Amino acid sequence: MKILDLAIKDLSQILRDKKVLLFLVAMPIVFTLFMGFAYNAGESGDENADTRLGLAYVDPQPDSRLSQMLFARLEESDALKVIRLEQAEALDSLRRGEVVGVLVIPSGFGEQDAGGTFRQLTLIAESNSSDGQSLYQLLRVPISQLMSAVEIASISADVQGSPAEFAPALELAWAKWDETSRLERVRLERATARVEESWFGDNPYNQASPGILVQFAIMSLVTSAQILVNERKTRTMQRLMTTAMRPWEMVAGHLLAMFGLVFLQTALLVVFAQFVLGVNYLNEPLGTLLVSVAMCLWVAAMGLLIGVLAKSDDQVVLFSLVSMFLFSALGGTWFPLEASGGAFAAIGRLMPSAWAMTGYQNILIRGLDLSAAWLPTTILLAYAFGFFLLALWRFRKMEL
Repeated sequence: MKILDLAIKDLSQILRDKKVLLFLVAMPIVFTLFMGFAYNAGESGDENADTRLGLAYVDPQPDSRLSQMLFARLEESDALKVIRLEQAEALDSLRRGEVVGVLVIPSGFGEQDAGGTFRQLTLIAESNSSDGQSLYQLLRVPISQLMSAVEIASISADVQGSPAEFAPALELAWAKWDETSRLERVRLERATARVEESWFGDNPYNQASPGILVQFAIMSLVTSAQILVNERKTRTMQRLMTTAMRPWEMVAGHLLAMFGLVFLQTALLVVFAQFVLGVNYLNEPLGTLLVSVAMCLWVAAMGLLIGVLAKSDDQVVLFSLVSMFLFSALGGTWFPLEASGGAFAAIGRLMPSAWAMTGYQNILIRGLDLSAAWLPTTILLAYAFGFFLLALWRFRKMEL
């Protein structure tokens, strides 16, 4: 009960100031609205912008019938922007990022006949990128159909015993493929569009809401950590040490108060986002609860450590701001870590804030079930336990 009494004392002391509610709720809501608007505006961009995948088409014999057939089919695609270029120019455009890939038509490609062998085409693209994979899928069907049409024409010419039958059979087979492949092209182009879907899903607040939630949870520690500093200034802490309360009970009481404050803020922001902004936290309510509790425990334990380390109100503000900017910037609360890559993303994925964002986004954006919340929750609890042990160790040193 002593722990609970101390936590209630801290909370009543914090909430007595009505301006705290403005800081805890109003400011995060305003920032959430602003960031969601910014994400949406940045994603929408120019509505008339060409979003097709650029493909450089390199062909030493552009007047050949086969090449013309393939080029015309590729130009029909709403997902491709086909540009005829020389090979050196095409490779340079690929390096500059002006095209996604280069399709190289081999020499002699247009000389297929009833007895010829279909010459293989070469696609040069980044195979590990989503654009490169999409381009491959978009090219696979028309090229396979062209190969099939050549084979059908060759068989027809052999059966008829006349090489002159190759050309009309090829035209007929290609025309039939054109009729039956329209649905397949639509399906593939829709799949390509899904790859290009916004990184925040169908709602920009899927990123803005959890990002601001985590950021301001850390920032709220300014108020709660100042209580420990004020207790030392007024010698309230020294008087508490003379009572029957043990050091760990004092630490636990302050931790419980900080957890209660952060959890209250988190719950209010989740409810606001769910019912006002359409962020579907209730898609997996237990998963959202687990991630939120673990995140609040981590933030509370870190706030406790700040409270025992800081010697003045100015240091509380400084340490809280540094923590907020460090964990927010590196943890993917402002933008997804997938957009950064390299060492920045590798370091960012070690941050507890990144695991909090992963837990929320597994539910909000990826639509995963409860099992996807266990790993982020466990890692956040491990961080909370580590910060708590550091705070307890520092508190004992301070006591001595």
